Amino acid sequence: MLSVSLGPMVLSLQNALLFFAFFVALIVGAIIGRKEGIPVAGTLSDIFLAALVTARVGFVIRYFEHYQESLWRVIDIRDGGFDVVAGLVGVLTILVWKLWRHPAIRKPLGSAAAAGLLVWGGVLSVINLIESQSRVVPEVPLAYLDERPASLAEVAGGQPMVVNLWASWCPPCVREMPVLEKAQRENPDITFVFVNQGEQAGTIRRFLGQHDLSLDNVLTDVQGGMGKITGSQALPTTLFYDAQGRQVDAHLGELSSASLAHRLKRFNEN
Repeated sequence: MLSVSLGPMVLSLQNALLFFAFFVALIVGAIIGRKEGIPVAGTLSDIFLAALVTARVGFVIRYFEHYQESLWRVIDIRDGGFDVVAGLVGVLTILVWKLWRHPAIRKPLGSAAAAGLLVWGGVLSVINLIESQSRVVPEVPLAYLDERPASLAEVAGGQPMVVNLWASWCPPCVREMPVLEKAQRENPDITFVFVNQGEQAGTIRRFLGQHDLSLDNVLTDVQGGMGKITGSQALPTTLFYDAQGRQVDAHLGELSSASLAHRLKRFNEN
């Protein structure tokens, strides 16, 4: 499962887990804080916000070359560009400072932070372990725009593969297409596949022509089978498979050149 649906809102599994861990920390802090007569919800919120800011700053510094042409994108967090290590450093730095400066809140705040970090780290490790063992290139009946049948394993040709699930009616899909087109051009050793969800070949051809896009491996998935089998409940979704056909990463939402560069680095780690 790549995403979690909360009413009209869809969150990636990683983001949902992050908010769940924060919720656990709030509950633990409220319980212990009530016994001590010390509220810590505000302090926990400050630490959570600081973690997001430091994670974003760390990511932007790491991939600043991708933001130089459009500096406003530094604050556009829709690309999901956050550096986990920088975020953890931010959390621990502010937590230690708070505990040192305010001895009275050490027990409730320390307990709450520990509970949140354990839930986040523990569940994330289990999810990653399960996915690393079970996620492989799915066998879904697809077709080229000329109606020839296609399979992802054959299209990959033994190379690492990026599979983008998209639709012409999806604004973030449209915005990220030039980024993917450029990456496809600059990374010939990686196979990029664009699997349209639910639309006919004629609609796809008109879209590509209107936006002057030159994409390889554009496939149709009229029944939306890829979204169902991969657990994606929103578009765009981008899946990353290594040369052995194992899923090494996934991204829900719009990709920027920076967040795509970050994801492509996973191929060098496997």
